Amino acid sequence: MSRVKTGVVGVGAIGKNHARIYAELEHAELAAIYDTDQARAQELAETYGTKAVATLEEFVSLVDAASVATPTNTHLAVGSLLLEAGKHVLIEKPIANTPEDAKQLVELAKAKNCVLQVGHIERFNPVMAQLEEHMTRPKFIEAHRLSPFPNRSIDIGVVLDVMIHDLEIILHLVDSPIQSIDAVGVPVLTRREDIANARIRFENGCVANVTASRISPEKMRKIRVFQEDSYLSLDYQEQAGWIYRKDGMQIVREEVRAEKDEPLKLELAAFVKCAAEGLQPKVGGQEAAAALNVAIEVTRLIEQNNQLA
Repeated sequence: MSRVKTGVVGVGAIGKNHARIYAELEHAELAAIYDTDQARAQELAETYGTKAVATLEEFVSLVDAASVATPTNTHLAVGSLLLEAGKHVLIEKPIANTPEDAKQLVELAKAKNCVLQVGHIERFNPVMAQLEEHMTRPKFIEAHRLSPFPNRSIDIGVVLDVMIHDLEIILHLVDSPIQSIDAVGVPVLTRREDIANARIRFENGCVANVTASRISPEKMRKIRVFQEDSYLSLDYQEQAGWIYRKDGMQIVREEVRAEKDEPLKLELAAFVKCAAEGLQPKVGGQEAAAALNVAIEVTRLIEQNNQLA
């Protein structure tokens, strides 16, 4: 596989890690960095032996594929500029501000025959492969994603900030239309919800209970999947878990073994491979847009319930 000229637009808390990994990947060359904070871009460029550019137009001319790690409300403009120029794009989640913007990006990528991948990083967590391998037909899913206040992404609530990871995974695992959603959420440190819970019922009978908080004293990223013959409990943070199975009248426990690795590195390596070989990404625009639609509906229900309270 030939080396792909990569770049990063937006090198804040998330984007700087994209730059670090592109500089390390065997099949990638970190060709350019762009950020509105030129001093930050220059500092990272010097660290990773690349070029900090002054304009997006210059950036586009230097790369074949790029990560967009800018605020959500800029994803459409930046993503469109890159796609129009025939560049492959990885956009950090959520894909866009609105379903209409997401649809526009999906259609543009298709028209330009470009890879559009979206940064739903947990799909690249090594434990996900174990979950998919042992899963048959989920009946009940419970997901918790808790963290202290991050002091970033305060332009969106916790649903679009972090719960969307679990919503995308659940849509992938259940693979059934949604029948109904109930949701509650409370703003604490920002004007949007900082803690939220959604209960989603699917047409095939599966129910998912999803909790997200960015005001928790502890970090937790766990999912539990209950099915007819077993119960799987996985910890994304520890990249470990357990499978519980019925054996006669007893429950036996088996450890889930996954080879630990950095999910972001696996995600970006997969993106580079897709860009080089024209492959379909694991989480493309369509999957990300579906997760965005559910996250927006959960947010709408929370706002509606808070107005009625």
